Amino acid sequence: MNILHVIASLAQETGGPAKAVLEMAEAVAKRGHRVTVFSTDFGGVPDGLDRLEAAGVDVRIFPVQAPRLWKRSPQMAAALGHVIPEMDAVHIHSLYLYHDWVAGSLCRRHGVPYIVRPHGSLDPFLYRRHRLRKSVMDMWFQSGMLRDAAAVHFTTEEECRLAGPYIFGAPGRVVANGVNFADYAEAPPKGSFRADYPILADGRIVLFLGRLNFKKGLDVLIPAFAQAAREADDLRLVLAGPDDGMEGRARAWVREHGIADKTVFTGMLTGTEILEAYADADIFALPSYSENFGIAVVEAMASGVPVLVSDKVNIWREVVKAGAGFAAPPETEAFAGLIRIAAGAKSDLAAMGEAARQLARRRFDWSEIGGSLEELYRTVARQPAKAA
Repeated sequence: MNILHVIASLAQETGGPAKAVLEMAEAVAKRGHRVTVFSTDFGGVPDGLDRLEAAGVDVRIFPVQAPRLWKRSPQMAAALGHVIPEMDAVHIHSLYLYHDWVAGSLCRRHGVPYIVRPHGSLDPFLYRRHRLRKSVMDMWFQSGMLRDAAAVHFTTEEECRLAGPYIFGAPGRVVANGVNFADYAEAPPKGSFRADYPILADGRIVLFLGRLNFKKGLDVLIPAFAQAAREADDLRLVLAGPDDGMEGRARAWVREHGIADKTVFTGMLTGTEILEAYADADIFALPSYSENFGIAVVEAMASGVPVLVSDKVNIWREVVKAGAGFAAPPETEAFAGLIRIAAGAKSDLAAMGEAARQLARRRFDWSEIGGSLEELYRTVARQPAKAA
């Protein structure tokens, strides 16, 4: 099959969506299919594309033009007009952006079936944000594009359930996100990450790794950690990730709660730095208000780190059932309780970490998930797209 992925940006700063599209493209290419990825240069070009090329994935990056918020790229639009008629299926990532409008319109014009992956934007928590602006785009193109999709790709059953009222009867299909488990099989030596930040020393690390974004629950995590740290003085909080509008407020909250001497802001980590952070972490924490999947949670589990998540992280049930960590509502008192339990003398973090590793290997390895994606594409490719 000929498969095309279209996404607005592959920059690492954008978080899980960019990483996921490259890894799912690689997983399907390894099964013998021709896979192409179109994106813009918004945020820069990621490292590591050599690996994709070696796997047979053709990644093409196009310049973005004003208005940059819309991520407009006429060059990408022109190229899409040439390649879409050759495709068996097109996988379109995210909503309310230029590439959605262009790719969806071209697919319908040429009768090529397409899949839309909303990346959590149809969760009611996010769907309601900026609703006036979005409603204009819904009327213009987004609602019709969703309605005419051959499938809407969700990564969890919970995401599919929450988005159901907003996909206009299009068929929802659930295929999980994943990791290349082999990338986490050999952890870096412990201590490398700690050595870069003296205040970590011999403390026990509670790690947050992700964009410093409004939805991630930093307003929950910081005071919750402060409460737990009053009872366990050796706890240390690491906030690792690029600023996405919340770093200033997060730093203010850290000062307000008196934990500046226990907290490290690392900025964005890449490559080996991420693996070193997981290797030294004792607990991973993500109290998000909305998380359609939570790829950093799976990365932490693949690294053998027990995880604390909110019940808005849509894989929380799998985490709890496997004994890989704990879950609670994204509320300060509830999350402080989780940190206390995990850091308490009765918790066997080593056993939870091993359960986490086994869950990641069993449920979220691309070597298995690639087959589910392949089947989704085969099913969709048999369905001609609805005409525009």
